[in-house]
Amino acid sequence: MKKIVLVTLIIYLAVFSYGADIDTLVVFSDAMKKKIPTLIVIPDEYENEITFASAVMLLHGYGGNYLDWKKHANLDSIADEFNFIIICPDGSTNSWYLDSPVDLNSQYETYFIKELIPQLREKYLIDQLAITGLSMGGHGALYLALRNPGTFNAVGSMSGGVDLTYSTKKWEISQKLGSYEQFPNRWHENSIVSMVKTLKGISFPIMIDCGEDDFFIDINRTLHSELLIHGIIHDYVERPGGHQWSYWIDALDYHMVFFKKQM
Repeated sequence: MKKIVLVTLIIYLAVFSYGADIDTLVVFSDAMKKKIPTLIVIPDEYENEITFASAVMLLHGYGGNYLDWKKHANLDSIADEFNFIIICPDGSTNSWYLDSPVDLNSQYETYFIKELIPQLREKYLIDQLAITGLSMGGHGALYLALRNPGTFNAVGSMSGGVDLTYSTKKWEISQKLGSYEQFPNRWHENSIVSMVKTLKGISFPIMIDCGEDDFFIDINRTLHSELLIHGIIHDYVERPGGHQWSYWIDALDYHMVFFKKQM
């Protein structure tokens, strides 16, 4: 009987235990003159890798922070399953991942591209990097990837706020761009649906994902149409669900499978 219990325990541990390590990288931003934390989930196989590693960056939504994804999703098991380093940066509660012409203390595109990512690549030997995110983070993932070709090998968006003009009064966007009434061009120029028209030679895979009951579904459908019109190859997915964590946790598996095929 003891042998049966012992064997059962060994099988359970082999199947359900994960060896991922958690690290926190704190980077000082010269652009914003402050320290910013990033959560790093390192797969168990990482230490056995002789060559460079692949990583996925997960961006949080409006009102969130770098700990959001870890609170809601089992990132340890996902990192081990796909053998990806998972990177959860802090994008402030309302940065929209752009360089604000209004708030000089919110220069997050510069921070990500010129400060954070170079340090990540050097410290963790990353040579393949994908990025995705939810809501504000979905906008941010596409925004950073489309504006900085060559930085990411693949990009995704979950329930992305891909048209900033969807609401000109919510989510504190005016604090970063100025009011829509005064600066409408800024709002359009920084919206993904408008940026598509200026894109040429996109060479990285794109995945757009949104729930059928999400309040952002119409702007994501518009983005899908714009990408088709301009001949930009992409995967587009609609599934049952709304603007909520249960949808994003499910979507994360789809994005990881998509990225695994690309890297």
